[in-house]
Amino acid sequence: PKMRAAALSVFCLIPVLLAAGPADYAGAEACRPCHAANFTSQSNTSHARALAPSSPSQRGDWAFGAGLQAITFVTRIDRESYREDGLTWYRSLNGYAITPGQRDEKGVVFRTFDPAARFLKCFACHSTGPLSLGKEDEVVPHELGVRCEVCHGPGAAHVSDPTHSPLHTPAQLTAGTMNRFCGKCHRTDSETGDELTDLRDFRNARDQPLRLAASNCFRRSNGRLNCLTCHSPHRQLDQNASSYDVRCQTCHANKVHRQQVAGLACVTCHMPRVPNGPYLSFANHRIAVYSKGNPILPVTAQAAQ
Repeated sequence: PKMRAAALSVFCLIPVLLAAGPADYAGAEACRPCHAANFTSQSNTSHARALAPSSPSQRGDWAFGAGLQAITFVTRIDRESYREDGLTWYRSLNGYAITPGQRDEKGVVFRTFDPAARFLKCFACHSTGPLSLGKEDEVVPHELGVRCEVCHGPGAAHVSDPTHSPLHTPAQLTAGTMNRFCGKCHRTDSETGDELTDLRDFRNARDQPLRLAASNCFRRSNGRLNCLTCHSPHRQLDQNASSYDVRCQTCHANKVHRQQVAGLACVTCHMPRVPNGPYLSFANHRIAVYSKGNPILPVTAQAAQ
C-alpha cells in the first residue's frame, strides 16, 4: 500500500509541484460563474476531452485522446495491471489500426504500480488533480480531461476567497519555464521511459517544447516567443495554417523569400508536418527552413553534417 500511494503522489504532476491534495481542487464547474466565456470555450477543446470512459461502441474501459488525430483505449485487467489496446482509432483512417509503438493487435500490459509508473503518468497527463485508488485498486482520476486547474493550480481556496487567494497562470512564466511546464506532458518517451531528445528522430516530432526550444526563433526572441504566442489555452487548436501568419509577421514583417510563396502559410514551409507512423503527423515546432524531402532536419543542419 505504501508503494502504491507513493507512486500515485509522485506521478500526479501538479499536486507534487504545489503540495496539494484532493480537497484543494474545486473542479472546472466552480470556475463557470465568474469565468463563463473561458469555461465554455475550454470545455469544447481537445484538452478538456483528453480522457473519458469508453462508450459502448468503443474498445476497452478508457478512451485516451479527444480524437483530433486518434483515440487509444485502455482496459483494466486486474488489481495490478492495465492493458493498452493494440488497436487505436485514427481520424485520418476513420477506423482502427495498430497503436503507435506496438507491433500487433495484442496490446501491451503495464503494471499499475511499476516503479517507473509510466502508466500512471498517462492518467495524470490526461486528467486534472491527484489520482486515487478505488476499492479494487483501480485508478480513479480526480477530474476527467485537462481542465482549468492543470494550468491555474488548485482553485478551492480561490473560489472561497478570490481576493486573497489569486490563481497561478502560465502567462506569468518565462518562456523557458513555460516550455518545461507544458513539456511535462507534451513530450515523447522511448520504450524504456527515457525522453527522446535526438532532434533527428522522427518519433519526437510530437514533442513540441523540445523542438521549439531548439529553433532560432525561440532562442533569439528574448523570451517573447512561447507556447501562448500561438495557442490560446482556452480555445480549440486552430487548424487553419494561415491564421498563424500574423504571429510570424510580428517579427518577420519584411521577410524576403528567394522562392515564390504567394498563397502559402508561413508554417507550411517553416513548420512542416512530420509523419509519426502511417496515420499521424505533427507540425515540426523547430521553426526553420526545410527541404521538401526532409521535414525533420533544417537545411542548415543538413549542410553541417
